[in-house]
Amino acid sequence: MKLTNRREINFFAILLAATYMVSYLTRINYGAVISAMVESTGYSKSMLSLALTGSFVTYGAGQVISGVLGDRFSPKKLVFYGLTVTVLMNIMIPLCQGPYQMLAVWCVNGFAQSFMWPPMVKLMVMRLSQDDYKEAVVKVSWGSSLGTIAIYLVSPILISSFGWKSVFFFSALCGIFMIFIWNKYCEDVAVVSSVKADYSAKKKMPIFSPIMIAVMLAVILQGMLKDGVTTWMPSYIAETYNISNIISILSGVILPVFSIVCFHLSTYLYVKKLTNPLTCAGAFFCAGTIAACALSLITGRNAALSVLLSAILTGCMHGVNMMLISMVPSFFNKSGNVSTVSGIINCCTYIGSAISTYGIAFMAERWGWTFTLGTWIATALFGGLICILYAKPFKSKYMS
Repeated sequence: MKLTNRREINFFAILLAATYMVSYLTRINYGAVISAMVESTGYSKSMLSLALTGSFVTYGAGQVISGVLGDRFSPKKLVFYGLTVTVLMNIMIPLCQGPYQMLAVWCVNGFAQSFMWPPMVKLMVMRLSQDDYKEAVVKVSWGSSLGTIAIYLVSPILISSFGWKSVFFFSALCGIFMIFIWNKYCEDVAVVSSVKADYSAKKKMPIFSPIMIAVMLAVILQGMLKDGVTTWMPSYIAETYNISNIISILSGVILPVFSIVCFHLSTYLYVKKLTNPLTCAGAFFCAGTIAACALSLITGRNAALSVLLSAILTGCMHGVNMMLISMVPSFFNKSGNVSTVSGIINCCTYIGSAISTYGIAFMAERWGWTFTLGTWIATALFGGLICILYAKPFKSKYMS
């Protein structure tokens, strides 16, 4: 049943946002402390980043599986299973003896984490009206930013006091607490839409049309920037300006602050002005291109401005993410494929993440940060062109 009481709607959104926040605490903590891990273990950035790359691959592949299952099985149970496994993997990481063991454990964690977002989207679409969904999905997306802020604030304190391993134990405790809250307060939905959906509607709204493939490519490009820049910005700041790892990690707090701003700004532009998610995504890609150009021009000259421009760039990618990951799947509600489409599109994000997480480390080590920043400019520009070119075809095919 659809929720109509405003208090119930707000509580529902807060519950999902808190769960999503904990999923980020237990997923991006590895990237947040990787510079400290390099310093402590003596392994290279590229060697330790294999675990991140592997987790992005399994997370992306798991999104497709999770999306399909979310249209057929209990979304509440899928999230519960994902949280339980991710807690176990966070406990195991500090016990690993080398980067290859970390790779194996974090790949499992990536797969477990994939059972969060598509089922949550299914829950929101099934329980909320279209207008309430647009508002709630922004609040739920806060969870990713708040989780990022929390881990980047807490990590330097824990690292300086207890070492990098304590960050994973802290994240696991948060996950255990969230499991109890989720089981107590989340109400499940009857999954019937995928069975009863009209066949003609499914045929009219193909998932793998040329238009949707273009959308998926744009999602890959935003994933390359959103997660790649977030992961390696502390290392870029530390190496370019000779700042300690703890200070550079702390500088990462500003990135999710801008992401929250861009969540709201992109939704406002979408609802009030542009009305087409691809047009809005194209605008944010273009703004990200400008930020990347400015970052390339001032690199090595001003650390604070470099952090600020990095935050603007990632914030713009979060705006793109809001449009392509959160808004596009809702147009498939009448064909009963909301969770499936959400999973497939979100999978594309982490194809981009896997490419950039290892690729940025490789390029920075081999050709330096100046070359690496040039690839950020090209990536944002290409993404903007795709969204602008396919905005009108998407509107006529899927929004009519």
